[in-house]
Amino acid sequence: MMPGRSPAARFEGALLRRGDPAYDTARAAAVWNGLKPERFPEAIVRAASEQDVPEALSYARSEGFRVSTRSGGHNWSGSQLRDGSLLIDLSGLRQCSIDPGSMAATVGPAATGGDLVRALAPHDLAFPVGHCPSVAVGGFLLSGGLGWNSRAWGPSCADVLEIRAVTADGRTVTCSETENAGLFWAARGAGPGFFAVVTRFRLRLHPHPGAIVTTTLAFPLAATGPVAAWAEGVARELPPNVETALILTASGEPTAASPPGPRILVGMTAFARTHEEALAALSPAESCPLAGSAVNLQAPEPTSFARLHQGADAVWPSAHRYAADTLWSEETYETQLNRTATAISRAPSGRSLVLAPVLPVSEDPALLRNMAFSPLGASYLVCYAIWDDPAADGTNAQWLREAMASADPSGHGGHYIAETDLEADASRARRSYAPADWDRLQELKAAWDPENVFHSYLAP
Repeated sequence: MMPGRSPAARFEGALLRRGDPAYDTARAAAVWNGLKPERFPEAIVRAASEQDVPEALSYARSEGFRVSTRSGGHNWSGSQLRDGSLLIDLSGLRQCSIDPGSMAATVGPAATGGDLVRALAPHDLAFPVGHCPSVAVGGFLLSGGLGWNSRAWGPSCADVLEIRAVTADGRTVTCSETENAGLFWAARGAGPGFFAVVTRFRLRLHPHPGAIVTTTLAFPLAATGPVAAWAEGVARELPPNVETALILTASGEPTAASPPGPRILVGMTAFARTHEEALAALSPAESCPLAGSAVNLQAPEPTSFARLHQGADAVWPSAHRYAADTLWSEETYETQLNRTATAISRAPSGRSLVLAPVLPVSEDPALLRNMAFSPLGASYLVCYAIWDDPAADGTNAQWLREAMASADPSGHGGHYIAETDLEADASRARRSYAPADWDRLQELKAAWDPENVFHSYLAP
């Protein structure tokens, strides 16, 4: 920095120190969750360009700050907020450029799934974006990415062709399978423990499905065991372009057949070449042997990525408070959901839910190669506590911890780094990876960030 030049003058964007008038607003905006962690960075750089990132790293080194980053702020634990650190806020890097000829996209880390769907639609192309439209691609892809149609297309990070990243020493590097391959491997799964700042992703795209069709069956919570057993058996036999999700909801609308109360829902969505092919793939739902006990049956109907996103927005609305945790297990969905059904029936908030996608990601080894991410069990679920009253923070957080303890009584289950409750246990991050992959992440962190500039995984 030139003598007499203020630190803020080196950035195209804004530098906010703790105590500055705009600091509190920027700190709050860095976490999408309405529940804001009581952790306070010493400074925030709101990057206006890629060039602001190496400048921010240089500034952090000169001030002795460790560094964290934020793309869209959707990490439920708010791990981007760290005491005494520099937060590099990438939310301004939202560019999205589509190259239809090469079926590729170049996107900034803050481009959201909704942004990408809108940009791809005119070109009849698609990408396995996150289920919630406001999730930015940065944290989503770095964590692996369990997106729409990922059972067929694989984890979203499998379609990352290349990244541009700024390293701890301020260098800007390009990473791919053939260039800086170790850092590229880590960028496909390391999540909030990644030890560089990604400023640009190049993504492989897919032909848009000719038809997207969805159907839903809803049952009383008492039917959880048989419904989960039926749905898992069916889902494992369905073609990979059908996404099946089991959802336990804490409340449900009353119907002629059932009073209001907790429900188990089975949702199936087919991403097919034709409408007829989609209907054929979803036919097991129409012949469900348990249909007589259903409280609601939504017949197969055409939909789109945009409409799927609208549905997700209704389930995970903004301006609410959230806590979440994940579990990979070797046990069946019937076993896992029977355990969590008791918890959901006692949820203090009627918005809370348990989401259990059956086969949430492709099992094809070719789509799981060369990445830090890997599925860690035969079944998978995410438990969300969702509420809006600050006075209920403690009650809902305790409910989530108790629900997850009931789902994993041995305490040995695996986790998914993108949505796990990192403050629940010191082993949460480690148990989000296969042991050999965890060891490799530590080795790469030591090689690329020997002075430990970047904060690693949040822990209790």
